[in-house]
Amino acid sequence: MSEQPGILGQLRHAAWAALLITLVSLPARAALFDDDEARRRIADTQIRITNVQKQLEDRLAAIEQQIKNQGVVDLFTQVEQLKGDFAKLRGQIEVLLYEQEQQQKRQRDLYIDLDSRLRRIESAPGAGTPAVTGSAAPVAPVAAPPAAAPPPTSVASVPPAASGAAGPDTSTEQRAYDAALDHFKAGNYPAAVSGFNAVIKANPKGLLAPSAYYWLGNAQFAQRDYRGAIATQRQLVSQFPGNPKVPDALLNIATSQFEMNDAAASRRTLEELISKFPQSDAAVKAKQRLAIR
Repeated sequence: MSEQPGILGQLRHAAWAALLITLVSLPARAALFDDDEARRRIADTQIRITNVQKQLEDRLAAIEQQIKNQGVVDLFTQVEQLKGDFAKLRGQIEVLLYEQEQQQKRQRDLYIDLDSRLRRIESAPGAGTPAVTGSAAPVAPVAAPPAAAPPPTSVASVPPAASGAAGPDTSTEQRAYDAALDHFKAGNYPAAVSGFNAVIKANPKGLLAPSAYYWLGNAQFAQRDYRGAIATQRQLVSQFPGNPKVPDALLNIATSQFEMNDAAASRRTLEELISKFPQSDAAVKAKQRLAIR
């Protein structure tokens, strides 16, 4: 019987120990449970934050894309408008260029017609009276051979010889001049410059020299060689001051000076033209230009 109380005591002691362990372990388990719940809630919160951030980023990306698309549309519209404006301007420029080309052609044809008429007037009186046009210098070379012929008895035979010698030279000069003028009409200005230079070099005081100087200057102007054009027209003015082409040569000089942005020199040349040749057509044009400037 004495052993039973000892066993019961041990059992009671073990039960109390187990109870104590249980009571001690309960707060620890509760604490563990609370920790897991907190972690779960934190994780859920992080997930929600992540989702919200993702939604915000998606919305921002959509807004940015929309803005970009709208900007592209605006740029595209502007580009199309600019293309339309450029097309209109291109058409207007083409029309203006065509009209300018036609005007230059008409002006060139008019000058060529006037040049032909003037040359007929200059050559009509004969070799003895071209001094009226300011080109008397060409007569001297023709009259020189009779004076140089030593035998007095051969004077009667000299004119035919002289005329026979002058005929081919004049014909050659005329052909060279006409060829250069044809180049100018065709717009082949380098060939025209070369041709007129050849005419002048062959006979610098010849009957066709003033016209050759004049058209040489025009060909140089067409090539934008304004300095060369001025120098050539000045030679015409100085060497043949009484030639009918001098007023137009002065007008061309003024135009070349204006193209070189030398407005003062251009004005002085126009005033010189009006002063020296007030009744010429070139003077009328000079007055119009001075009124505009």
